[in-house]
Amino acid sequence: MDYKKITENPSNYDNLEQMDTRTILDSINNEDKKIAEAVAQVIPEVTKLVDLIAERFLDGGRLFYIGAGTSGRLGILDASEIPPTYGMPHNRVIGLIAGGDAAIRKAVEFAEDSTEQAWKDLQKFDIDKNDVVIGIAASGTTPYVLGGIREAKKHGLLTAGITNNPGSPLAVESDIPMEIEVGPEFVTGSTRMKSGTSQKLVLNMISTALMIKIGRVKGNKMVNMQLSNTKLVDRGTRYLVEELGLDYSEAEKALIKYGSVKRAIEEMK
Repeated sequence: MDYKKITENPSNYDNLEQMDTRTILDSINNEDKKIAEAVAQVIPEVTKLVDLIAERFLDGGRLFYIGAGTSGRLGILDASEIPPTYGMPHNRVIGLIAGGDAAIRKAVEFAEDSTEQAWKDLQKFDIDKNDVVIGIAASGTTPYVLGGIREAKKHGLLTAGITNNPGSPLAVESDIPMEIEVGPEFVTGSTRMKSGTSQKLVLNMISTALMIKIGRVKGNKMVNMQLSNTKLVDRGTRYLVEELGLDYSEAEKALIKYGSVKRAIEEMK
């Protein structure tokens, strides 16, 4: 396929080793300022995707992220934060990485080079047509991701791709491509930088908007968050003080009794 791999273009800067620390940091920051604008360009595609995921989610579907290296880790990070933040079961938003869980902390050599493994990993979850698979790959060429997207699409699932190379194989293969043009990296080819940051922003947008659409937020509050530590119990208590006009002690007792802000509001309002 003939396309320009922007993520491998030479950096806009050179002789980095000769820069003083402040110049390095200012230069990185100047590049980072370009990311939000690049993400803004794909909001129409993200909008379409979120609405389609929400329809399937309300019918029992799940959201899967597949990726390798930094991209895989970002998918796992986003997925892992959904249960504590929104009280969803761990099996509704799932991140898969080439090389398995061992690759979260340590790179697994050549794991991303298999075009069959992602679909094998997905099949362990009895995947069906209500599920959605999002492939994440800065290059848009990762075999693990491409193979998973192709098979998912072949089996009738909705697919999407997050990539930083317009016209890449991932963009072509996906039902909904999100092509985030952040330009060359500060360190040439180091896609954990701008590319990774842009992916994180888009993943935040997808999962947050999805949780709002399916009713896991009230007003601007995380009313379904898990009460898994003192900080979150305090936050939930303060939400109830504000919403119900209780004093702090009464609100804390109600929160513990009902197990969530949402349920306490429903039972007591």
